[in-house]
Amino acid sequence: MHQENQTTISEFILLGFSNQVEQQKIVFVLFLSMYLVTMVGNGLIILAIGLDSHLHTPMYLFLANLSLADMSSTSTSVPKMLINIQTKSQAISYDNCITQMYFFIVFVTTGNFLLGVMAYDRFVAICHPLNYMTIMQPRLCALLTGIPWVLGNVVAMTHTSLLIQLVFCDKNIIPHFFCDLAPLLKLSCSDTMVNELVLFVLGLSVITFPFILILFSYIRIVSTVLRISSTERKWKAFSTCGSHLTVVLLFYGTIVGVYFIPSSAQPDDRDKIGAVLFTVVTPMLNPFIYSLRNKDMKSALRKILNRKRFLPLMPWTSKSPSSL
Repeated sequence: MHQENQTTISEFILLGFSNQVEQQKIVFVLFLSMYLVTMVGNGLIILAIGLDSHLHTPMYLFLANLSLADMSSTSTSVPKMLINIQTKSQAISYDNCITQMYFFIVFVTTGNFLLGVMAYDRFVAICHPLNYMTIMQPRLCALLTGIPWVLGNVVAMTHTSLLIQLVFCDKNIIPHFFCDLAPLLKLSCSDTMVNELVLFVLGLSVITFPFILILFSYIRIVSTVLRISSTERKWKAFSTCGSHLTVVLLFYGTIVGVYFIPSSAQPDDRDKIGAVLFTVVTPMLNPFIYSLRNKDMKSALRKILNRKRFLPLMPWTSKSPSSL
């Protein structure tokens, strides 16, 4: 990703959250704490899934990838912001800014599609339990795992390829704590109509397609569960979806709350709030949501935290649906 010859600026200025020293100290401690919790929490999830053979199932495979996407999306923005606060420098080079934007789009988009994949897995587990192992074969699981990462890179490459064709003249101040696409488009002195159209179309597609898959899956799940006569079996069926549904509601609730509900906040403030929720808060909460509601995950994490014997890392194989 190289700078175009017509672009006159060599770096951008990230305003962050505040220029006041005391507030910057608070921001630094707060975001450092959340970042460490995010990395440790998601890292333990991945480690537990890798080391415990009981968790070598499709749903946990998707969960491990979601944790990886969450760790990566947070790492694209927070460390640079923390470094800027410590060094009292708000600058980021043109190339680094474009690279940061690229990977942010990759990981957030991938995480969104993984939520749709996980909903489909729950649909198969509850609506077709006897055929689960037949349907969720390793080849299909590999595809369902790889496609979100491929789509994430395709979306990011599309936006990046269009962005590097723009000219940036003299405006280089980004009212944000990292290089996001929308603020960058506002700084360009080129015609950004095509970029904005692609942003709208791809953005709508990235949100809509996984949401439709999630909606379809849960409509079928609810329909199937309501036909179960036993109250205990109904509760058990619903509880297997509890963690995933909580994460879905948190993710899409954030989108609706920040971008669709009218607010007195300035547009730039809304972008910051949305970015913080996507890149910091949600990835930090996901490990707690999945581990606190799941006996198998709590058992695996307890083995790691207590430094008991580790189960050998085994190649993942398709097994019956777990109680996630």
